Amino acid sequence: MTQSYESTAESCYDCQAAKMTGISVPDFLQLFVLEGCYLNEVYRQEKKYFMTLFEMKKLSGQLDRVMLQDAHNGANGYNIRSLYFDTINERDYEAKIDGLELRRKIRLRIYDPAADFAMLEMKQKEGSYQKKRSLRVSREDAIELTKGRYHSLLKYTDPFAAECYGLMHMQCYRPKTIVEYKRKAYIAKENKIRITFDHQIQATESCMDLFAPDLNMYPVLDRFNGVLEVKYNGFLLSYIKKLVNEANRSELSVSKYCLARSATMKFAL
Repeated sequence: MTQSYESTAESCYDCQAAKMTGISVPDFLQLFVLEGCYLNEVYRQEKKYFMTLFEMKKLSGQLDRVMLQDAHNGANGYNIRSLYFDTINERDYEAKIDGLELRRKIRLRIYDPAADFAMLEMKQKEGSYQKKRSLRVSREDAIELTKGRYHSLLKYTDPFAAECYGLMHMQCYRPKTIVEYKRKAYIAKENKIRITFDHQIQATESCMDLFAPDLNMYPVLDRFNGVLEVKYNGFLLSYIKKLVNEANRSELSVSKYCLARSATMKFAL
């Protein structure tokens, strides 16, 4: 059930609700997912940093003392695979490169090629905030989307599905790249803070088979580096901010989608 745990943890980490049930917060979240309950909108701020794996390992040891590990971390984190869509004139890529205040990304995300569903997600940048909305779609419908056929979205009653259909159909969105990486995640009890370490980031633009067991992919970053992301609502708690600052890394604007496409886009220019 890893596929939906991440988005659920980001959007509904509610300690009070867990207390009302009389079970621990992690167990409450796991039950929330297993029962098929999904909140499909997250509104938050995000900070991103490049880090070496050594720096990530050091910070991870510090976070172990003050935050909860994602239940699906395991020894080396969990896998994420995302297929990104863009318009035929690369509107979303160019908006990110140009640093526009209002921009978006549309993607399909899975956590296991054998999964029977995927999450269709739209991330919208609004100043310093990010809004992420998501919709669970069946494996069969996700495959249709990877082929550029969007009519399957019309069977879903969620207004978000109709919005995605209209946008992707009218603006000629097409599958562009698949990005895959390992993620280790931490969750704070307060303020819905989530910290993630992403490494082994790789991509392909030659095959859009999201559910393929194996894909021929190229590295986006060298294997000794990764991306740290800090996601939070409202404000960042001081003790977490201090730990991140001690890593002595400058905040940057980085997109795994743009990194994955940089070689092709530079060649096209």
